[in-house]
Amino acid sequence: MPWNDKSGGGGPWGGGGNNGGPWGQGPKGPSGPPGSPPDLEDIIRRGQDKLRRALPGGGGVSPAMFGLIALVLLALWVFKAVYTVQPDEIAVELRFGEPKQELSEPGLHFHWWPIETVETAKISEQLVNIGGGARAGDSSGLMLSGDQNIVNVQFSVAYQVSDPRSYLFDVSDPDGMLRQVAESAMREVVGRRPAQDIFRDDRQGIAEGVRQIIQQTLDGYKAGLNVNAISIEDAAPPREVADAFDEVQRAEQDEDKFVEQANQYSNQKLGQARGQAAQVREEAAAYKNRVVQEAQGEAQRFISVYDEYAKAPEVTRKRLYLETMERVLKDSSKVVVEQGNGPGVVPYLPLPEIQKRSQAQPATGGAQ
Repeated sequence: MPWNDKSGGGGPWGGGGNNGGPWGQGPKGPSGPPGSPPDLEDIIRRGQDKLRRALPGGGGVSPAMFGLIALVLLALWVFKAVYTVQPDEIAVELRFGEPKQELSEPGLHFHWWPIETVETAKISEQLVNIGGGARAGDSSGLMLSGDQNIVNVQFSVAYQVSDPRSYLFDVSDPDGMLRQVAESAMREVVGRRPAQDIFRDDRQGIAEGVRQIIQQTLDGYKAGLNVNAISIEDAAPPREVADAFDEVQRAEQDEDKFVEQANQYSNQKLGQARGQAAQVREEAAAYKNRVVQEAQGEAQRFISVYDEYAKAPEVTRKRLYLETMERVLKDSSKVVVEQGNGPGVVPYLPLPEIQKRSQAQPATGGAQ
């Protein structure tokens, strides 16, 4: 149904008569029939007339209005041209989209907007957490170890922007890339080691290996990031196998306890054996010293006797003979009488009995 109804309803804007629209009459061709399409130029002209009547001064622009508009535009330009760099940020200005060599330090700065624009980057240390754990519904921490065990690793990466220009313009999403590279590096290192290393034995070595891989990858991509540290916050088996893993851990702890007890027993017995060996060595050394000293004393005595013998051989030989015979016959019951001394010996003289009596008399007298 055409908008200019013959019944005078005023078209879709309502009203009858000559009020055929918001401009006072329905839009129609200047000379066409009543059902012709509206004239676009007539609509634009009438809209300009209404706007001119709405402006003060009958549509003319006064110098004061021109100055106000210029002042507003100037304020807008100054607002866009002056920018502030925060203490933990650094900025790079772009001229026609090309980065400048200079970097803007923290503070207030000016650039020629819109010819120049500004991009900022945080230079303070930032932290990204990877592997929220099974409770958080995040499977990014689930990894396969070198001994075919599944471990759930939660770690964080501390990093800083080392090259703001590369960080802002060489990589589209450096933070997202850092997360992906860190997760991939952790999977690579954990996949080469047994699960016990990530659980407790060598966390520091794993963290350092992951940091080196991440840094090498970021440098290859020219991401402008420097990885300061990797912190392994938690490493545990998945919930489905946690009980079985706890049993294995308890068995390993019992094994360590028994090995420690065996080592203590071994050390105790070894200490006792070493003490006994030291005692035997000391006794042997003492016996050796005693025998050596005795031998040296005998040798010295023999040398002294020889020296005396060399001075008077006959006298010394006779003295040695007599001393030797004295030692030999001291406990003998025989009496030897030298031939040629006196008229002889009585045929029967009980000398042994006399000796026994002489020895028994002091004992008997003491008893009485």
